[in-house]
Amino acid sequence: MGILYLASFMKILILFAHPRLSGSHVQRTLSDAVSSLSGVTFHDLYAAYPDFTIDVAREQALLAEHDVIVLQHPFYWYSAPAIIKEWLDLVLELGWAYGPGGDKLHRKFLMNAISTGGADAAYRRHGRNRFEITDLLSPFNQSAHLCGMAYLEPFVVFAGRWLTAEDLALKASDYQGLIEGLRDGHIDPMTRLAKAYALPLAFEAQRLQKKRHAT
Repeated sequence: MGILYLASFMKILILFAHPRLSGSHVQRTLSDAVSSLSGVTFHDLYAAYPDFTIDVAREQALLAEHDVIVLQHPFYWYSAPAIIKEWLDLVLELGWAYGPGGDKLHRKFLMNAISTGGADAAYRRHGRNRFEITDLLSPFNQSAHLCGMAYLEPFVVFAGRWLTAEDLALKASDYQGLIEGLRDGHIDPMTRLAKAYALPLAFEAQRLQKKRHAT
């Protein structure tokens, strides 16, 4: 694709959602690994909006200030906890996030960081859930594209409740390493695009602009 993201430092916003965090060892462990990192804003949506009254202006300002947006959540009913749907419905407004004049998220990056109760093998064409995990995340993939964002392959912890403490610690370390790598520019997000993801036109315009400046 010919685009290399050369930013040495990227600001990362983690939008975290778990309605019953006290009962989730996996998501607590993942959160502990990243919530205090410098250059990372960890935003617990249920803690911020227990009554679901989302401050749209505040959320849009947060999005504008960051380069990489991570939706961290358990994989509930092949999707996300309810507050993420509410957040998407209210915050990603026509004329702001998409549509005429809706360019505020152009050339940013979106990623899901999820945990599942089922094993990896369950998320296969012939598995119990009948679909790949990336297929089930397609609404997020398309939302990113509509908003002119690049959608990254998800970070997934499968069968979290069955992991040993050692294996869960390794997963948390991997997650922390990914977030730090994206933040520090050690990991080019363009190398982590979701499989077969077609970049929106906003990125093509950026590539052509860089090419003109180079000549």
